[in-house]
Amino acid sequence: MKVEEFWPIIDIEYVDAYPWVIIPPRAGTSAPFEEWEDIHGWCLERAEDLWTDRQLDPGPSGVPFVGETLARCAEALCPPGSDHWLFLHLDHPTDIPLPVCAAIGPARESRETTLRALTEADDTAAVEPPVVKSFSSPYLGAGTTTFRYVLQEESPHLAACVRYAWQVEKHGADVVIWTGTEDVARILNAADDVEELARSLAIFVP
Repeated sequence: MKVEEFWPIIDIEYVDAYPWVIIPPRAGTSAPFEEWEDIHGWCLERAEDLWTDRQLDPGPSGVPFVGETLARCAEALCPPGSDHWLFLHLDHPTDIPLPVCAAIGPARESRETTLRALTEADDTAAVEPPVVKSFSSPYLGAGTTTFRYVLQEESPHLAACVRYAWQVEKHGADVVIWTGTEDVARILNAADDVEELARSLAIFVP
């Protein structure tokens, strides 16, 4: 799915910026600012913000170290041409970021089928049946969220995965948010912030 083929885009009505570094899409109509093309420069500025917002002294290497960490995450999870949003969650500037992605696309299947597919509610590879719950957003309406544990191909550790999905009939759009990590405590500690992020997303029609 290419952003250029689908004109509604994700909008952020409100989110507490304190724990988040936001990497907008690097392609299509959701990426209108040239500075996002210099992802290293963008991440270096966000690293400076992290230290300043927390009123912490980065020392001589804190800003470039964190900036490079953010840039590596961006290049790995949101390379040039990507049409999804990337949100990196950090309580402290030197934390390993927890990546959360969000994407929008045209609705093509029924609502129930779509929400179960986007949230992987029927994932047969999950260690145990996913926990499936209804989730309501003030901007996207009624949706579904899931939590599940999955095996990883290159690691002996289980990964904990969280997904949110909506089908917005007004715009004929599907929206999905996803994150996962083998650091289970990390994803549980960030759960409230991820839920707040999910509630903050909306659809903007240029």
